Amino acid sequence: MSRWWRSCSVLLRDGTAGVALALLAFLPPLAANGTRLGELPHRPIDALAVAAALAQSLTLAGRRRWPAAGLAIVAAGFAVQELRGYPTFAGAGLLLALYSVAAHQDRFRRPVATAAVVAYIGLAVALHAAGSPTRPQDYVIFFCLISSCWLAGAWVRRGRLAEAERRRAAAAAARAEERSRIARELHDVITHHVTAMVVQADAAPYLATAPDRLAASLTAISGTGRRALGELRELLGVLDPDRVAPRGDTPSLDALGDLLARTRAAGQPVELVEEGGRRDLGSGRELAAYRVVQEALTNALKYAAGRATVVRLAYRADGLHIDVTNAPADTSARPAGSAVGGSGRGLQGLRDRVEVFGGELSAGPSPDGGFTVAARIPVGEPA
Repeated sequence: MSRWWRSCSVLLRDGTAGVALALLAFLPPLAANGTRLGELPHRPIDALAVAAALAQSLTLAGRRRWPAAGLAIVAAGFAVQELRGYPTFAGAGLLLALYSVAAHQDRFRRPVATAAVVAYIGLAVALHAAGSPTRPQDYVIFFCLISSCWLAGAWVRRGRLAEAERRRAAAAAARAEERSRIARELHDVITHHVTAMVVQADAAPYLATAPDRLAASLTAISGTGRRALGELRELLGVLDPDRVAPRGDTPSLDALGDLLARTRAAGQPVELVEEGGRRDLGSGRELAAYRVVQEALTNALKYAAGRATVVRLAYRADGLHIDVTNAPADTSARPAGSAVGGSGRGLQGLRDRVEVFGGELSAGPSPDGGFTVAARIPVGEPA
């Protein structure tokens, strides 16, 4: 029932409260003790009394949609009631109207508040001129009472705006995280293939005297480009909200054989060493481990082309340890400045991936003059 009631329009819900107040307006026990200010002698109920009561009650149906206009009508009805001395309970509508303006009025809040204060002062002067026995301090007390309703509405409004701001900030953070995730995926998926293509293309002019090797190199470039396009289509397809992403398409450590074969085809000698018993790390950790090896090999192609590279996977009690080490530089190797440039995004992206699972990653020169990328991915529940 409560869920159905919350699903109804605000006009219906507020209108129901207004009708209830109209029905209670002239109920004897309530009418004699309603919201009173002027305490002028009571007059018999007539058509004007009914109109004033309806103005203070039924108008509340629009208290959230048109709060300022609603307050003006309710205040007019309240003024008629007080100046004429009609005993009704409908005056309670003034309190709700003030609360509603403070809670729901978006524009001209200060002018509306100023107009309300001026109108109250005018009503107090008119009641005094009409012979009201109300003392000045009573007007002040009544003003404090209705002001508390305004303050309550303002407090609710601030809380609602703060919650909306928190939701906007959370949505913005989620969008930024998603953009970062997509950027990492694009980098990891594409950079390795493009780097291999560039290295192979750079070597092609030196194979002009060996047609068989040149044809094999060009075939490898074509195959690498096709794989890059295919993986790019898969990645961009994930962004399609109408597409159901296939499960099991993310690369894992089982795909390292193909990765190493492609790297060797690009001219990079690579050796894989595994230590310890193979474990099921879960898809998330397996993907992170694969990306660590992939990015390390990409960097080897960029900055250590032709040098022996060793990929070591060690399954230990505290998790999977990955070390990718390049042999020291050879002064007779390719001239300086021929390396493929990088953006620096790759290693930071890897560090972010690994730290998600409580691991760590480091990269730097090795004692023998080579370069090592080392990572530890703790073992956890399969993802």
